[in-house]
This record gives sequence, C-alpha cells and structure tokens, in this order.
Amino acid sequence: MLPTYIQIIEMLKKQGHTVVSEHVASELLEKIEEKITDEEIFNNDIGYIDECDCLVAEVTTPSIGVGYEIGYAISKGKLVLCIHREDANVSAMVRGNRRIISVPYMNIEDLDNTIELHLPNS
Repeated sequence: MLPTYIQIIEMLKKQGHTVVSEHVASELLEKIEEKITDEEIFNNDIGYIDECDCLVAEVTTPSIGVGYEIGYAISKGKLVLCIHREDANVSAMVRGNRRIISVPYMNIEDLDNTIELHLPNS
C-alpha cells in the first residue's frame, strides 16, 4: 500500500492541500516509530488530526488504529473522506456512517478525480 499512500499524498499536494502526516508514506516509518513510545505515537497522531481540516483515510486494509483516528476526527467535527479499492470489504461502520464520505476507486486516475471531487479546495 505504500506506493498508493505516496500517490495519495502527491495528489493532495498537487490539488493545493497541506498534508500534515506525510510520514505515513515513508519507507522508514517502522524504524522511526521503533525509537519513540506508543504514547508519543498516539499524541503525535492525535495532534495531526487536531491540526487538520479533514482526514483522508485509505481503508482498503482494515486497521484498528485508522478506525480510531476516523472516530476521533468525527468527534472533533472534521470532514472524513475514506477511500478504498473497489473490491475491498470495507466495514459497515465506515460505509454506514453518514458523517463519513466513503468512496471506492478503480485506479490511480480515478482516485485523483475522487479526491478532487470530495475535498474542498484549499
């Protein structure tokens, strides 16, 4: 998924959005996170959500952490855009929540259009 994350970040930046959590697309993420505590990771991630206007989550692969971040962002009144491959089995907790924009994509070009369509311009 790392190449997809990199492309998503590039698309967001190209469209004029500021990405506060670019580190998620780093090949060194695991090595970086080995050097800090779980509490520091938690505080950093919550801080990124507090700082942002919207949360874009790639939810093709289920993740408890991403689910937590989505719930936190919703509780803070943030716009939440969940994107996923068309063939993904996305949780009903994401698809059924009216406060989440959940959109499938077929390919990278489709994803670029999806992001542009669903996020406000910076």
